[in-house]
Amino acid sequence: MPVMAAIQAQPPEAGQRLTDLVLDFLGYLELERGLSRNTLEAYRSDLQQYGEFLARHSLEPLNAAPADVEAFVSELAEGRDGRPGVAPATLQRKAACLRSFYRHLRREQLIAHDPTAELRSPRAGARLPKVLSRDEVACLLAQPRGSSPGALRDRALLETMYACGLRASEAVTLELSELDLEAGLLRTEGKGAKERLVPVGSKAIESLSEYLRAGRPRLVGLRDEPRVFVNLRGGGLSRQGLYKIVQRHARACGLERRMSPHTLRHTFATHLLVGGCDLRSLQEMLGHADIGTTQVYTHLSTDRLRDVYFEAHPRAQSDPTAG
Repeated sequence: MPVMAAIQAQPPEAGQRLTDLVLDFLGYLELERGLSRNTLEAYRSDLQQYGEFLARHSLEPLNAAPADVEAFVSELAEGRDGRPGVAPATLQRKAACLRSFYRHLRREQLIAHDPTAELRSPRAGARLPKVLSRDEVACLLAQPRGSSPGALRDRALLETMYACGLRASEAVTLELSELDLEAGLLRTEGKGAKERLVPVGSKAIESLSEYLRAGRPRLVGLRDEPRVFVNLRGGGLSRQGLYKIVQRHARACGLERRMSPHTLRHTFATHLLVGGCDLRSLQEMLGHADIGTTQVYTHLSTDRLRDVYFEAHPRAQSDPTAG
């Protein structure tokens, strides 16, 4: 049976619209680029997995934002529902498949912007995106200036994501009933419907309190909106809206090419480890089912580890009185 006939016999598991787009893409790869049947089957499988991700989040392939693609790749790297992340080489292939797919859609003028344009192939042994330094975090968090409702929201949002290591989906679905600022805790539901309690730092509490007092009421008005973070019309903030907020403020610090909402989660985890947090506690705060997933955050630089060692170890420092 010809390869395209075999592929067309597959049920449209990820939605008819995506199926049509994938069939057209695979036809192009087979007829114009002469790719092998095995390669076409691998691409079909990768795009079916992507389609299942989009369906879970009620997203359409033609409307996917860079944040959605980043979230999919991060999910592949970290694993889902207790399953481990994919191997680095597999992650590279899947990322390359997505880029090729969206470049095809761009050529066919089905999309105006390619959401994979800034997506980089994960390097073997380095699944995580760049982590921000403390100075870079300080610059980012200082960007939402003023007392407008939007500025108060953005400041509270960025502070909370960095303070608590929230995923983008967790930030936009966080509800008022899940905040306990007096106790300095928030409750969130992560992957696999797993609930966890996360401490909220003093700076985030301060920003959240100001936003809830003087910003959010002006945005929500009379709406009965349970979510903490809302858009400028008073409805719940979307993932795309979150991505735009993060990118806008990252751009002011020259960080937009390295920055996505997930970068704050990785930065949260790395900074805690550098500061001495143990892996088990970090696992709980991140909501990882397997500590093996948390261990990828031990990718701290040798230079930084040396700095921490010489600052902290009593026998590593020279005695200035000796001699």
